[in-house]
Amino acid sequence: MPPPNEQRRALLADAAIELLVESGVHGVTHRAVDHRAGLPAGTASNYFRTRDALLVATAQRVIEQHQADMAKAARSTAAPGSRDLDDRALTIELIAGSLLLAAGPHRNRYLAIFELRLESLRRPSLAAAMDELTAVMAAFTGGHHAQVGLAIPPTAIPALLVAYGGALFALVTGPAELVTPEAVRPLAVAVVDGGLAAARDAVP
Repeated sequence: MPPPNEQRRALLADAAIELLVESGVHGVTHRAVDHRAGLPAGTASNYFRTRDALLVATAQRVIEQHQADMAKAARSTAAPGSRDLDDRALTIELIAGSLLLAAGPHRNRYLAIFELRLESLRRPSLAAAMDELTAVMAAFTGGHHAQVGLAIPPTAIPALLVAYGGALFALVTGPAELVTPEAVRPLAVAVVDGGLAAARDAVP
């Protein structure tokens, strides 16, 4: 179990995620986060001295949760009997499962991250933090592929991430009832094939 201060940071960030979805960035204040988290007034400002710091911590929380989901998927994929598919087919299955989870049970996380990305256009410090998190995700994705044993070229990862982000945006901003395995699978195919095509085009 994380130490109490880390638990409280996570609780505050989770409260900020809920507020982002309900009210947008303007609804995320230290006072509102304290109230939503059920913590004494001044708690959020003790952990995050500025509003930008609070927003950055919220983005970091979403990335941490996403990485935990991907690590769980990697453990499942590494289980005996799980590698009956070739690399392309297995990557499609992983992407489809990730999109289904992200746009379904966890859609609020990703609505929040899109709100933050748009807000970063007006906040240079938030933009820098979001760019850093994007780089972290690229490195994590490469490590995830290696852990699973996928021979996906590193040059495919930037295009994969962009295509994944576009597919996820379409899913989380559309009707929740339309997020089904049947709807998600063609998007996963397009994400993977687009990333692989970009990698081939990058070869001199």
